[in-house]
Amino acid sequence: MKLPAVSLLALSLSLALNPAIAGKPAATDIDPARLSQDVRVLSSDEFEGRGPATAGETKTIDYVVAQMKAAGLQPGGDLKDGKREWTQAVPLARAEIKGTPTISVAVKGKTQALTQGEQIAVRAAQDGSTAVDISKAPLVFAGYGVRAPERGWDDFKGVDLKGKIAVVLINDPDFDGGEGDFGGKAMTYYGRWTYKYEEAARQGALGLLIVHETDPASYGWATVKNSNTNTMFDVVRDKPASVHPKLEGWIQRDFAQQLFKQSGLDFDALKAQAKTKAFKPVELKGATLSAKYDVDRQIITSHNIVGRIDGTKRPDETVIYSAHWDHLGVGQPDAKGDKIYNGAVDNATGTAALIEIGRAFAKAPTKPERSVVFLAVTAEEKGLLGSEYYASKPLYPLGKTVAVINMDALDPHGPARNFTTSGSAKQELLDELIDTAKKVANLDYVTDPKPEAGHFFRSDHFPFAKRGVPAVSFGSGNDLVDGGLEAGKKMEDAYVADRYHQPADEWEADWTFLGMARDLGLLYTVGRNLADSDRWPNWDASSEFRAARDQTAGDRK
Repeated sequence: MKLPAVSLLALSLSLALNPAIAGKPAATDIDPARLSQDVRVLSSDEFEGRGPATAGETKTIDYVVAQMKAAGLQPGGDLKDGKREWTQAVPLARAEIKGTPTISVAVKGKTQALTQGEQIAVRAAQDGSTAVDISKAPLVFAGYGVRAPERGWDDFKGVDLKGKIAVVLINDPDFDGGEGDFGGKAMTYYGRWTYKYEEAARQGALGLLIVHETDPASYGWATVKNSNTNTMFDVVRDKPASVHPKLEGWIQRDFAQQLFKQSGLDFDALKAQAKTKAFKPVELKGATLSAKYDVDRQIITSHNIVGRIDGTKRPDETVIYSAHWDHLGVGQPDAKGDKIYNGAVDNATGTAALIEIGRAFAKAPTKPERSVVFLAVTAEEKGLLGSEYYASKPLYPLGKTVAVINMDALDPHGPARNFTTSGSAKQELLDELIDTAKKVANLDYVTDPKPEAGHFFRSDHFPFAKRGVPAVSFGSGNDLVDGGLEAGKKMEDAYVADRYHQPADEWEADWTFLGMARDLGLLYTVGRNLADSDRWPNWDASSEFRAARDQTAGDRK
């Protein structure tokens, strides 16, 4: 049965309220049926979970490029012989543990073997090593693993971590009360696991283990296991050991409590101490960790996929829509034996959205005045690597990039009465999105309902934001037209518990895509407004990203 199209004509009825595009004709329809088809294909077993540098990547590139061509886009990637290709090559360091790692802890002479994926989840070494061979490394509890001089905070006071494994907590010191200025429930970058590994390397630690707890992590152990025990990727670095300790991994909270108790320590009491500025590192006396495994390390090339529409008046100025095409590929089997992590919601929905918005621009009666780029990035699941690479080596200058509108894990069900974003950093782009949503679709904005999850640092707009480019990552609403907030919460909780980063994230035939189609009409309108204007949105004067944007002001004269 063909699903009804959601026409952008309805949005154009309010053009009188939007002077920036007054008089502009409406674009083509956003079609839920096409969205469903794209998500179904991209998340099918045939695409093997869309892992970077696999056969699944090749199939994904072929499919997305074919759909972009059919939509009417032009290639916008690397230059070759004076012509743009459809992709941007992204060199990545690929690391994979060979066989089963041997890991154990010893406390006061008593040794306990650990099983990868159960008590512990270690990552393939990303410090440049081809083998890990650690024998009886002492363990040190280092609070939240944070060193923030501007906040008067240092969890590493006077400790020498050379040859030692640091054990730290996830999230920020003030996640659940506590001292310090780390945003309260809202996570700062200090709460992200990526930061904690980087800081451990700067502190000279041999390794870092993060204690997993569901609430401060915002996901369960299954997500940790699935995300950390498969193939790892990183950008190619001159000195990878400067940001990666040799051993990186997570441990279960219950195991941590047991380990601390055996060392004569009270985990909960030390956790309470770690919430204070006075906290000092504590060695787990008599406790050591040993680990031995080989690492297959290679430099491979993955790809960002790039479509483009040239602007008619200011083609050197660019509006970017982005989404990541990758997922986790083939990994450990679930309880049903399924090894393919299909990634239907995360993020075949965003990839399908990118294609469909591209079609809307290409089929519109008039072309935009500024250029519009449709960027499908690789290796988001490995640490935003495709977007980080583009932002560090942009195909189009960041100083003349107007804005980035990112789409990640959109809701394929019916419409909601509201929408959200990953984080709520103050900026004019967000103000414009909120204002347009109210005027053209009567949608309310709800600030990130889980700021403690640190979503702002977990989506592909972040590498652009930290370089000053105004950027938002759009999120579907939680106040469903059919069922309200209660239904929205139930659906979100079920997704996080049962599908997020698990093989169960598969396409379903009863997904209507009606809400997503409506929301994409909104995102089209916001991008079209910007593409047909000479405005340059900026960050709030108090934003940490404002200075980086202002440094490129000369590019926009």
